[in-house]
Amino acid sequence: MKKSTSVFFLVCEEILPEAIKKTIRVKALLKRGEARTINEAVEKMNLSRSAYYKYKDYVFPFYDASRNKIVTLTFILENKRGVLSRVLNTISEYAGNVLTINQGIPLQGVANTTVSIETENLSVDIRVFLEKLRAIDGVKRLDILGQE
Repeated sequence: MKKSTSVFFLVCEEILPEAIKKTIRVKALLKRGEARTINEAVEKMNLSRSAYYKYKDYVFPFYDASRNKIVTLTFILENKRGVLSRVLNTISEYAGNVLTINQGIPLQGVANTTVSIETENLSVDIRVFLEKLRAIDGVKRLDILGQE
């Protein structure tokens, strides 16, 4: 795979062919130590070794790819005192490094906000991190805009 010219897409799991889904699961089994060998893992997933080797270097869960990266998040925040501050404090609490913040003027009681975060030193899995951000009072919506 040529990293400098590769184009990446974020796609929903439901549209992926079964062989790609199983390849991701095989990689997870190996990573968690639930299978000691590739042979054992592909047998557990009922996947051929050739299919595994065909896809293994080209598929990975988004959250694994987000580690040690820059992730850009887009928020819809209520126009209430302290909401953005709580978002930034939560990012800091889990050792995210804020690189940029852009917030529009609040319209109809909400403000669109974009925050780019370096995730290299996150103290929790990015899924947990995103759920903590979504749980903040005043965060109406949180989406992943992109990653580098």
